[in-house]
Amino acid sequence: MAKVLVVDDALFMRKMLSDILKKEGIEICGEAENGKDAINKYQELKPDLVTMDIVMPRVEEIDGIVAVREIIKIDPQAKIIMVSAMGQHSLVVEAIQAGAKDFVTKPFQPSRVVEAINRVLGG
Repeated sequence: MAKVLVVDDALFMRKMLSDILKKEGIEICGEAENGKDAINKYQELKPDLVTMDIVMPRVEEIDGIVAVREIIKIDPQAKIIMVSAMGQHSLVVEAIQAGAKDFVTKPFQPSRVVEAINRVLGG
């Protein structure tokens, strides 16, 4: 079973994503509400995949894109899916260039979330 770290500053978004993944039999190994916390939890939990919100309040100058870069430095094989709102195309491109493997757009279509995760995990 794949272990996923869910990163979003909004609790309800983390819950929504977690619920979608749990229904697919995917384990949520942890949650983080900012990029700094995401980096620390990635090192601690070693998840198979991370869903990373792009726009979060900066903690020590770390947002979603900086967090992607830092996680990729720690683990070049890290599998990260970006979560973005409509209209954040340039940020998504920047995140993919930083090492993210795919993205999903809010509001979530559960089938798209599952499709992205399966593709990134090679399922």
